Amino acid sequence: MTASTSIDGLQLKGMFIAGSDWLKTHADHVNALNVFPVPDGDTGTNMVLTLQAAMQGVHAYTGSHAGDLAAVAAQGALMGARGNSGVILSQILAGFYEAFKDKETFTRSEFALALQIASNKAYNAVINPVEGTILTVIKETAQTSHQLARQRGKFAEFLARLLATAQHALRLTPELLPVLKEAGVVDSGGQGLVYFLEGMLRYVKGLPVDEKATGEWTDRQPGGIHRFANSSDYGYDVQFLISGTALKAETIRERIAGMGEYPLVVGNAQLLRIHLHTLDPGQPLSYGVTQGELLDIVVENLDDQSRQFTRAQSANVSAVDDIALVCAVPSPELAEIFKSLGVAVAISGGQAMNPGAQDFLQAIQQVNASKIILLPNNKNIIPAAQQAGSLAEKTVQVLPSESIPQGISAALAFNTEADFDLNAARMLNALKRVQTIEITQAARSVRLNGLQVNRGDVIGLLNNTLTAAGSNINQVVLDILAQQDIGNIELISIYYGQDASTATANALADLMTAACAHLKVEVIYGGQAHNHYIISLE
Repeated sequence: MTASTSIDGLQLKGMFIAGSDWLKTHADHVNALNVFPVPDGDTGTNMVLTLQAAMQGVHAYTGSHAGDLAAVAAQGALMGARGNSGVILSQILAGFYEAFKDKETFTRSEFALALQIASNKAYNAVINPVEGTILTVIKETAQTSHQLARQRGKFAEFLARLLATAQHALRLTPELLPVLKEAGVVDSGGQGLVYFLEGMLRYVKGLPVDEKATGEWTDRQPGGIHRFANSSDYGYDVQFLISGTALKAETIRERIAGMGEYPLVVGNAQLLRIHLHTLDPGQPLSYGVTQGELLDIVVENLDDQSRQFTRAQSANVSAVDDIALVCAVPSPELAEIFKSLGVAVAISGGQAMNPGAQDFLQAIQQVNASKIILLPNNKNIIPAAQQAGSLAEKTVQVLPSESIPQGISAALAFNTEADFDLNAARMLNALKRVQTIEITQAARSVRLNGLQVNRGDVIGLLNNTLTAAGSNINQVVLDILAQQDIGNIELISIYYGQDASTATANALADLMTAACAHLKVEVIYGGQAHNHYIISLE
């Protein structure tokens, strides 16, 4: 393709696949650039999963029409988008489709137009665009592309100059975003986009894309809500970690893939995350023991969830205004709490497992109501929820709940006797009155908000802002409380996760009441991974 001046659908297919594979190869590097030290749906992971959803259709496409190929890629990315970076990337691919939709082939000038449309769509997808991010990289690349398209040369030379522009824009991101400069890194989403463009160039030049460099990624179906269709035996949802040395991800993946449906094996040589739907949960667990130490084991009965799902559809719909609540939650225990508050469907999703637009869209379509109020309950999940809302044929209101406590407060404010608009307003006001503390461990070392955090440190976030760090969990919680006006707080709810216990949670509650006798503190098992505690301040 080095001599090509115009590109058809088959060539675009190769470019997209190579870009996806090249990003997949470098996903760990993109993840490592995340400034925020919380183990939450890393950028590289979200971008790879988004592209994998797009590439499922691209691989199957056998035509040569560039517009048709771009349509397949854009639709797949739209439905499988993960997190902010994935949603933005899906809009970039949508820009390619809009530019190419009537074209069997395209030229350099038309590719430049596609980049400009992609940039516009990416900015429009974000409520408050921030410069120094992937948005800046696509914008600078698009703005330069028109000038570069007028220069003489082959398509490969044009694409190489575009890549150089993107790399330059990426290097400047720390100058535009102080948090990047403080941490000494470039923007992770921008780096992911650069890898995607670089992979496309490598294809055009006939250079290999080394998919075997990591062997840590596998195709997966969009995650989230389980699909209860065309079967009466769904088996079990099995998730666990394998900890060891020199773990062979490819070998483990091949074995796991033969044990059930929706296999997922991600991680590295020291730690692998396993996911599988199977009729025999003992089989993958027994095999995992032979490979290393098993951690964070979760086994869920899908048949029981199916029955609950069916009951919820008919029981939790407002009779007055035909309204249903849909939310995302990181654990079955928290799902039960939300269902007890009237939520019809609780989608599996949260820290490090962001659901995509398709997961929300399926829940919206399946629930027996024409009007939906959607609670994402995580900042990174809001874009996918909004994307689903824009695609749904029903009336959908996405409330920007950024945490579990905000979601619970909103659900408590829901009134089956009130109409849709009034409920949405009441619930929005309710979630704004709640503050959230999240206690977890730093996934990487970083200096942020004036705090030096080392990997493995206990960190405390107040409303998604890193506020305290240390080696003692209780002390980190107390440090954050000390920064608050305790006199205005009446109730504290402690949701303890898989890495805590009833005893440790009760001990923390005792410390809080000892520090301030007027506080009412309740302890609830949330069962969430990653966060030792999710604490609600009301």
